[in-house]
Amino acid sequence: MKGVASSSMKAWRGGRVLGATRVLPEERPVAIVAQQSSVAVMMCSPADLEDFAVGFCLTEGIVTDLGQIESLEIAEQDRGTELRLWLAPDRAEALAARRRFMAGPVGCGMCGIDSLDQALRAVPAVGPGPVFAADEIAGAPEAMRALQPMHDRARAVHAAGFLVPGRGIVAAREDVGRHNALDKLIGALAREGADPGAGAAVLTSRVSVEMVQKCAMAGIPAIVAVSAPTTLAVEVAAGAGLTLAAVARDGGFELWSGAERIAGGDDVA
Repeated sequence: MKGVASSSMKAWRGGRVLGATRVLPEERPVAIVAQQSSVAVMMCSPADLEDFAVGFCLTEGIVTDLGQIESLEIAEQDRGTELRLWLAPDRAEALAARRRFMAGPVGCGMCGIDSLDQALRAVPAVGPGPVFAADEIAGAPEAMRALQPMHDRARAVHAAGFLVPGRGIVAAREDVGRHNALDKLIGALAREGADPGAGAAVLTSRVSVEMVQKCAMAGIPAIVAVSAPTTLAVEVAAGAGLTLAAVARDGGFELWSGAERIAGGDDVA
């Protein structure tokens, strides 16, 4: 399986030292290169990298649709992997005008930005989106468990899934970085021609502002997460008209914005 590997170690068990192996998640530097210039370097799980490249370009505003990526090549190097893209001329010019280099450790979605304006970038309002049954929202993280093979073997990885009302989780991607998992999911939806406005992103992590920004940029109108949001994530989600349901576990969830997309969500006891 891509993204995991066996590693030898010594285990202390019952007062004895035993030789053993454990499956661990792999982690590799991945550079996104457009027009032969580096755009970003992130630490990723080396799986579904085409999805990652497409999703990253969409959520960072490098492109606005898949057709603006003219070609994509994966090039393995001794010290990492390059995802080499050629963009349509207008997008290449726009990228050159705003070029920045991001060197991001695992789980970091904003490393390398050089201004507060970039951190607090404006995001578009999302479309109306579907209406979800409350039970679908509450049960989504549990439903994700069947779609996390890397987690089953190695633990220590995040996942992002796409919940469609009446259909359940229709796609999922995993990575050592939560931002990378979401980018991979968004890239997969784009490459499959799926409508991002038809469902919700389901996250196995907390909801920080950059996760909300990525969903808004992709046109995903709702987020369901197992952990809590930050105050800024709530503020940006509400401003974008995005439904934010968090702490979704044990048959319930907390709704922070976008109650209109939850059946009965406007009812207050």
